[in-house]
Amino acid sequence: MLALTMGEPAGIGPEITARAWAALRQGGPEFLFLGDADLIRGVPVARVDSPESARAAFPQALPVLHRPLPVPATPGHPQAATAPAVLAAIEEAVALARAGRVGGVVTNPIQKSVLTAAGFPHPGHTEFLGELAGTGVPPVMMLACPQLRVVPVTVHEPLARAIARLTPELIVEHARIAHAGLRRDFGIASPRLAVAGLNPHAGEAGTLGHEDHAIVAPAVALLRAEGIEATGPHPPDTLFTAKSRPSYDAAICLYHDQALIPIKTLDMDGGVNVTLGLSIIRTSPDHGTALDIAGRGIASPDSLIAALRLAAQLAHHRRTHAA
Repeated sequence: MLALTMGEPAGIGPEITARAWAALRQGGPEFLFLGDADLIRGVPVARVDSPESARAAFPQALPVLHRPLPVPATPGHPQAATAPAVLAAIEEAVALARAGRVGGVVTNPIQKSVLTAAGFPHPGHTEFLGELAGTGVPPVMMLACPQLRVVPVTVHEPLARAIARLTPELIVEHARIAHAGLRRDFGIASPRLAVAGLNPHAGEAGTLGHEDHAIVAPAVALLRAEGIEATGPHPPDTLFTAKSRPSYDAAICLYHDQALIPIKTLDMDGGVNVTLGLSIIRTSPDHGTALDIAGRGIASPDSLIAALRLAAQLAHHRRTHAA
């Protein structure tokens, strides 16, 4: 059983949740929704009082741990008044996972601007989850689809600042956490990491920039010295081709778009956001709240379905690894 959080009540979360349940109700994985039951339309709903009681209800109705909103939600129009309920759903889901009552947490998209206006101090889900379920290492984002896994070393910051912040130590830190996550949660005994270069042609021996020689190559050397199978810096324009992808299990990318452009190009609807370095399993769809189409019944549930399926797989691998 997985816990699926409410996310932004005015976004597409409620409708893709209903469609995901309709797709998974016969074969699973099983999940329960933490949030306001009145948000769910078009499918039968079972208000349950625990994850344990949700399993029996799942084939017939979407199980919901009903947590009413303080004000009604209107699709496409988020309200600051709902922010505490959105955060409470995340906190409760994490608590259930930490207690072993659910196998993992899947999060519907949140509207960061609404949460920030309500006083939320974190840049997003990842940092909040690190506070709730951290393990002493920084939480690391991985984007995964069947064809590719990518880990961005820097994420939501201007490109100039991201490049200025790159160090061999920062790259190594993210690569170590990715390596551990691939072993524990993906069941890969000896993960292979490909580290992307920063500049065109990975610097072209210094003629197109010094960072690949001065920052990226030392990081790869440090990883190899630790026994991690890492290669690079690889020219970014060839790293994600069909010929190159089978040679590694995850690509360590140096900035946001270097990681997200290839995976969204390959599988926009099937990409999943995985948070590594937590004490729990957490995945989410690789898209936002889509306020512009919320409530219109046209949002695709494919990324949420992929996130639920991957969370169940990761939970299985983690249990096996622990055993």
